[in-house]
Amino acid sequence: MPQAEPITLALSKGRILEQTLPLLAPLGIEPLEDPEKSRQLLIPTRRDDVRLIIVRATDVPTYVAYGGADLGVAGKDVLMEQGGHGLYEPVDLRIARCRLMVAGPPDTDLERRRLRVATKFVNITRRYFAARGRQVDLIKLYGSMELAPMVGLADVIVDLVDTGNTLKANGLAPLECIADISARLVVNKTSMKLRHQALKPMISQIAESVE
Repeated sequence: MPQAEPITLALSKGRILEQTLPLLAPLGIEPLEDPEKSRQLLIPTRRDDVRLIIVRATDVPTYVAYGGADLGVAGKDVLMEQGGHGLYEPVDLRIARCRLMVAGPPDTDLERRRLRVATKFVNITRRYFAARGRQVDLIKLYGSMELAPMVGLADVIVDLVDTGNTLKANGLAPLECIADISARLVVNKTSMKLRHQALKPMISQIAESVE
């Protein structure tokens, strides 16, 4: 009988990887190479039936949705921004926690007629302000968000905030919370149907690891 294709789990380097591996270890899903150091993008684990792929955080939902991976771990911010189409989201892993905030100078009037908002989360930001009947001009940036209000590029920013120390150091303050963010287990809908017997126990065990 031909051997079944191994289950493929998509992860991204950094905080999510560091905090996900301890949840997977009780299931025997431990990489045979250090994903942070290895040049391999497809990494075998101690289980013959499970392998890891290491991709960019923003690409995890795409790999899972289009079947390049059966399941993956993605931040709720990425899922909200991309829409999460074609995915189940069965487990909140409660790791990589932070908040998605509107932030700016402490005296900012968010009710002013038309704000300029710098962010990489343009879809979330557009929906958030539209739901409140506020008109905003969006400026897409990929990094150094705190600089935008300091140099007059934008009135406020929308970004992930962990401790708030970076905001404070740059004279900014959190003004409104858009969402509490954590990493989620996501599953390809087709894989869930076709590989239900293999995936269902794994998802349940990961949920137990979280508890």
